[in-house]
Amino acid sequence: MASFDALPGAVRDGDLITHFGNPMTEQRALAAGSAIVPLSDRTLIEVAGEDRLSWLDSITSQSLGRLRAGESTELLVLDPQGRVEHAAGVLDDGAAAWLIADAGDAEALAAWLKRMVFRSRVVVTVRTDAALAGFFAGGEAEGRIAASAPNGVPLVWRDPWQRVQPGGHQYAQVDDHPGAGFAWSVAVIDDPATLAGPFAGALAAEALRVAAWRPRWATEVDERTIPHEPDWIRSAVHLDKGCYRGQETVAKVHNLGHPPRRLAALLLDGSDVVLPAHGDPVLAGDVEVGRITSSAIHYEDGPIALAILSRRAPVGELIVRSQDVEIAAAQQVIVPADAGATADVPRLTRLSRRPLGEDPRGAR
Repeated sequence: MASFDALPGAVRDGDLITHFGNPMTEQRALAAGSAIVPLSDRTLIEVAGEDRLSWLDSITSQSLGRLRAGESTELLVLDPQGRVEHAAGVLDDGAAAWLIADAGDAEALAAWLKRMVFRSRVVVTVRTDAALAGFFAGGEAEGRIAASAPNGVPLVWRDPWQRVQPGGHQYAQVDDHPGAGFAWSVAVIDDPATLAGPFAGALAAEALRVAAWRPRWATEVDERTIPHEPDWIRSAVHLDKGCYRGQETVAKVHNLGHPPRRLAALLLDGSDVVLPAHGDPVLAGDVEVGRITSSAIHYEDGPIALAILSRRAPVGELIVRSQDVEIAAAQQVIVPADAGATADVPRLTRLSRRPLGEDPRGAR
C-alpha cells in the first residue's frame, strides 16, 4: 500500500500510526472534523466487471444489486452456520465496487471472493497502490482530501453506522444511539504526500468508534460471532433479501430471539492506570461472563470498552480483570439478552458521561 512514512511526528506500532504526540488533542480535533487519520490498518479491494453487484449480492449478507454509483454500504461474509468470516465497507463508482477491509482480513477475503467467481464476469484485485485516510464528514478535513476517482466518482466511503440501514434492524433499545453522530468516512487517495495536517492517530479513531458502539472485524469478531451479537444487523445485514450462505441462522435467531452472546458498553473506573486489553476477562462476582473486545480512553467519557458477554450475564456492574488488577465497570446494555424481532424490551437510558477518572460507582 502507498506509504505514510513521510508524515512528521508520527508515533508507530509497526506500520500503524498510533498518534502524533497527543492522543486526546487529536481525538478532539478528529471529532470536530478537522483531523485526518492515516489508515495503514485497512486495505482496499477492487471488484470490477459488469456482474459485480449482483454477484456480491448473491454471496454476502447485504442487498447490493441496486447500489447506485457513489452510494456506500457494508457487507458480511458468513459461514454456513451464520458465523461472521469477513466484513467490508462497500462503495460503487458505476464501474467497480470497492471494498474496504481490515488489513488482517483483506487477503483472506479477496482469496475467498476469487474462489467464488466461477462464471461471473468479475475481477477481484487487492489494491496495494492506494492509501486510505479517515475523517469525520462535515468538517474542514473533508475539503483537504483529494480522493481518487478512477471512474469519475470520488472514492469516499461513508460509514452506514449512523442509522439503521434498509432491511436492517437495531437491537439497542435507546432513544439516543451514539452511532447517530458517528459520521466516519474513508477516502481512497493516490498519494499520501498530498495530505496536509492536522493529523490524528489510530488511538483517537478507535476511541470514537468504541464510544459509538461500532463493531469491527479486527476486534469484535471471533470464531463464534454471529451478526446479532454485536448489533451488526443494524448496518450490514438485509433481512429481506434473497438466499445467501448463513441466512437460515440469521433469520432463525432474529425471529426467535435470544442470541448466545451480547455486546455491552462499559464505563471503566479510571482510578487505576491500567486500560484493559483485548481478551481480558469480564466477571460478575467470581464468575467469568465475557471478554473485552475493544478499549480506549475517550476525551469526555474517560476509560471505556466494548465487551462480548454471555446472554445470561447480569445487567448490573461488572469487574474487568487486567494485569492482575480488578477494574469496576458500569454496564450499558447494547444487545438485550432476548434481542429479536418480537422482543418486548423496555427502552433504556444511556449512561451519563463523567469526568476522566471518576469512579462509575459514584455516578449512579
